[in-house]
Amino acid sequence: MLELRHLAALAAVAAEGTFGRAATRLGYTQSTLSQQVAALERAVGGAVFDRPGGPRPPQITPLGRIVLEHADVVLEAARAADDAIARFHAGGGRVDVGTFQTVTNVLLPPVVAALREEQPDCDIRLVEDETGTPDLAGLDLMFFDDPGRPDLDRVRILADEHVLVAPRSLFRAGPVAVERLDGIAMIGLPPICDQGRVEERLAELGAHPRFVFRTADNQAVVSMVRSGLGCAVLPLLACGSARDDAGVTMHRLRPALPPREIYALSQGSLSPLAARLRALSVEAGRDLTATGACRL
Repeated sequence: MLELRHLAALAAVAAEGTFGRAATRLGYTQSTLSQQVAALERAVGGAVFDRPGGPRPPQITPLGRIVLEHADVVLEAARAADDAIARFHAGGGRVDVGTFQTVTNVLLPPVVAALREEQPDCDIRLVEDETGTPDLAGLDLMFFDDPGRPDLDRVRILADEHVLVAPRSLFRAGPVAVERLDGIAMIGLPPICDQGRVEERLAELGAHPRFVFRTADNQAVVSMVRSGLGCAVLPLLACGSARDDAGVTMHRLRPALPPREIYALSQGSLSPLAARLRALSVEAGRDLTATGACRL
């Protein structure tokens, strides 16, 4: 059976030209190297070097050239595997992450920047999707506004207050009673996940808005509110720059709706890189909470 050490011995002799120099390169004695080459020749069923003796160097045989051609490929693959494994244990490698708009726009930019500063060669792959059911197939981590299935591991990243975004002058400054949203023109996200829970809670409180437009684009929601098409109830971090938008006003609701909770979901053990990304996300969530970005 071919072994990496036998192929390495062949490649070293072919590159160095003598058994002595090849042994020094590999850290072997010359007799040990000769044993490695002999074992290779037994495995392939023939000589890989002609040994003329005296001062003349060994010459690789036709069989040896065939084995060397494949040895170079195998040894390069082994070196690449060793490098990838070392980077994995050091926190490098590749991480695949599922995300959605708020996480992409607000949470992940500082996380990705910090991770790339720590591991400049890391390979971060992001997939953004709006879905009602978390699917971690092919992903190391998935950010989701729901705890997910019981069989998933979860870490809560932050809790985000729901606010009313309204065209300017529609409501006075200050909180707005939920009951005033009954029958009002409303712009909403698709009725899944957090948006679905918001609408269920409004209905429980006796408010049944009249949805005139739905879109998965947070900025489009705010833009349509600014145009006067209707109001919106959004998690604060989904409002983007609406706090500084002269065309809209933002209000707390009375009674307050439960906050949107964002989780990092995973299944099974994490690579060091994925674990570090999750840890940085927890830190970023704490920073957003501490600065008041999650509350009006």
